[in-house]
Amino acid sequence: MSIPVPTADSLSASVSEFMDRAHNDLATLVSFPSVHIDSSKSDASRASAEWVCEAFTDLGFDAEVIVTSDGSPAVVGHRAGPAGSPTVALYSHHDVQPAGDDALWTDDPFTLTERDGRWYGRGSADCKGNVVAHLTALRAAAEDLSCNVRIIIEGSEEAGGEGLDDLVKERPELFAADLILIGDAGNVAVGLPTLTTSLRGVVNVKVTVSALETAVHSGAAGGPTPDAMAALVAGLASLRDDRGDTVIEGVENTQEWGGVVYSDEQFRADVGALEGTAILGSGTPADMAWARPAVTVIGMDAPSTAECAAAIIPQASAMLNLRIPPGMEPQPAYDALVAHLRKHIPWGVRVDVEPDAFGRPFRAKVDGPGYAALTEALKSAYGVDGVFHAGQGGSIPLCTVLAEAHPNAEIALLGVEEPLCHIHAPNESVDPEEIRRTALAEAIVLTSFGS
Repeated sequence: MSIPVPTADSLSASVSEFMDRAHNDLATLVSFPSVHIDSSKSDASRASAEWVCEAFTDLGFDAEVIVTSDGSPAVVGHRAGPAGSPTVALYSHHDVQPAGDDALWTDDPFTLTERDGRWYGRGSADCKGNVVAHLTALRAAAEDLSCNVRIIIEGSEEAGGEGLDDLVKERPELFAADLILIGDAGNVAVGLPTLTTSLRGVVNVKVTVSALETAVHSGAAGGPTPDAMAALVAGLASLRDDRGDTVIEGVENTQEWGGVVYSDEQFRADVGALEGTAILGSGTPADMAWARPAVTVIGMDAPSTAECAAAIIPQASAMLNLRIPPGMEPQPAYDALVAHLRKHIPWGVRVDVEPDAFGRPFRAKVDGPGYAALTEALKSAYGVDGVFHAGQGGSIPLCTVLAEAHPNAEIALLGVEEPLCHIHAPNESVDPEEIRRTALAEAIVLTSFGS
């Protein structure tokens, strides 16, 4: 299909007129420190959800705040389109990561600040910038919707999203749609429209190594005494080979990515690799980050360097994050990881492994009418001839939950998040042009899909 140029031009002008409103919306949303995992922020999370609900209600939605099974407030709603028209669902989330150390931020993390053409603040990109893109698209579309529209704004995505997952299973009718736009992704670079078509799943485990009844003096007993920390480190080191490939027996690690090319140089710049460090693995960055499994040590329980003593540690623990690509299932990957750890942690120490979180990987179906409409809309909004297909190393378990509840729905991931946003890090930011172009693409879809 092709987008009529006058319609796209008119919508572009309308979106541009609403960008000051978008800035004000984002400033308000960023001011809510809606960190679900911090119980002291529960009032802020509720206020954030209520603001989102009111904003969509003002746009004609029958919207409500639902407190989900994990205590998080989600916003769901529906606005009817022409009779017999298809349904488009717009997803995002209003919860955010903790800001961390305020000293690492140039400005207050919960005050939207403009510098060098970007808007800074916690959640400005992930994911309140995407909420604002949805609102801006709907304002631009006004009364010209060609479809029914649902909104799904989650309240605990950064904490695993179990509450919304449960709500999908309990009340699937709230999420029924022909096309679901997941506004929690973004472009491979500013100005290069990208649809994320692959998500890795996740297996989180806590491994605890116990060797002694109590700590003992390292001078008196060091040498023959089994050292829990050293045993744990040896086991963790066995999870990757010298090239950096994840090498867990029974977990395939030779997959290749067939979409957009991701160069070593671009990847190095995107992750901020220090000079002299290697880009890991036997494959390309796209192979390694999107198509293959990867295990990361994301936390350890051990004395800090400021508090340690000259003693052999009796017990040590680590949290492992294993990302698995489409084609793998969490349970077999977990079983293989546990077997590997028990085999490679040395010296007969006791090894206890606790499962922490599972999430299945996701691969989008890209040959339906929704993808065709969205692709043309992105090309029009960005003024380009093609749209990239990329993977994402992170996990969004909701995609799999939605696909199971509504197997005929097309699910597409897009949004305002690109590498310069530095989501989850200090000084998170968003390029307002990415908000504008994402909103324009969505507005085109909402006024043409099904017509």
